[in-house]
Amino acid sequence: MNYSNEFYRLAQELIAAGRFIDQKGWVPATSGNFSARLLDGTIALTVSGKHKGQLNPEDLMLVDINAHALDGKKPSAEVLLHTRLYQRFPGVNAVLHPHSMSATLVSKLFTQALILEDYELLKALPTITTHASRVIIPIFENDQDISRLSACVDQYFDQHADVCAYIIVGHGFYTWGGSVQETLQFVEALDFLFECELRLYRVKN
Repeated sequence: MNYSNEFYRLAQELIAAGRFIDQKGWVPATSGNFSARLLDGTIALTVSGKHKGQLNPEDLMLVDINAHALDGKKPSAEVLLHTRLYQRFPGVNAVLHPHSMSATLVSKLFTQALILEDYELLKALPTITTHASRVIIPIFENDQDISRLSACVDQYFDQHADVCAYIIVGHGFYTWGGSVQETLQFVEALDFLFECELRLYRVKN
């Protein structure tokens, strides 16, 4: 398949994001998956089973908005979790899903949601303009049936419009934004805030 220049540009952005995230230790082994939306609505997505710190353009593929492969490559098993976000949020142009230790531990220690309050770094997240804010990060039970898991996430979104990320128990977290670079900022900020909450938990318990 002949990919467009736009595809290769976004592929390079996702490759760079993968290297940065890997350097932080947030995508061990072949965990995680990344994507970005092209102007025509198709989606560049990491293929299944590749180390995210060692990606090359051949490790990216193209899917449509309904998660169907357009080039014969095998997408991540979690492709539906990406495409549902693009379907729901027209302004979303990138989705990043790392498996950081902090998110994994948070999912084991907190039930249903993690509440982040009164952190200056909250202003790194979308629409937050003051530290005096309260951000709820929902936590969903893991499920190997991705259709069922994505339906649970959709049901939550139907009732909560201001979500910027979510965590899957024992798995990792998803966040999204208007570009790969913006979404990478959210990943870094959220992981820092998750670590703050973990340290507070240790002090209190």
